[in-house]
Amino acid sequence: MRIISGIYKGRRLTAPKNLPVRPTTDFAKEAIFNILRVRYFFDELTVLDLFSGTGNISFEFASRGVQNITAVDGHIGCVQYINKVSEEFSFPITAIKSDIKKYLENASGKYDVIFADPPYDFTSETLKDLIEEIFKNSLLNAEGLLIIEHAKQNDLSSLPHFVESRKYGSSVFSFFN
Repeated sequence: MRIISGIYKGRRLTAPKNLPVRPTTDFAKEAIFNILRVRYFFDELTVLDLFSGTGNISFEFASRGVQNITAVDGHIGCVQYINKVSEEFSFPITAIKSDIKKYLENASGKYDVIFADPPYDFTSETLKDLIEEIFKNSLLNAEGLLIIEHAKQNDLSSLPHFVESRKYGSSVFSFFN
């Protein structure tokens, strides 16, 4: 994986092979960050990265100047890797090992962007529960954006707060606010 833009543009990172992850492709990541770039000033954002895996999305936000990033994943190896890279690059990322559902039930912060990349085998119903929990706990700021990366088999367009979806290869990004 590589960092596409920002102060570490072009830097390649190699995550341990034993992590249970499916990193967002560079093509899809670049498209998402182009959308965000016209909507926000990165240095003013507060970001929550759920199912953060290798930290690919968090690292991209950090390289672009975001100063407040929380990365949550249930796998200790993922959290350790995010912490290692964050320390090496002085990235302002707080990595937390937690079950996502439990984290969301107890979360009290407000975020400008929440990015969630759950396993592609999540059903539409499981994704709906995830989205409902985020809105029930008022985790997004007024102009905030929730982005869910999911398999093309799941159609989330009928859910409350849905704005649009974009397809990049086998990945779909659904936007909510």
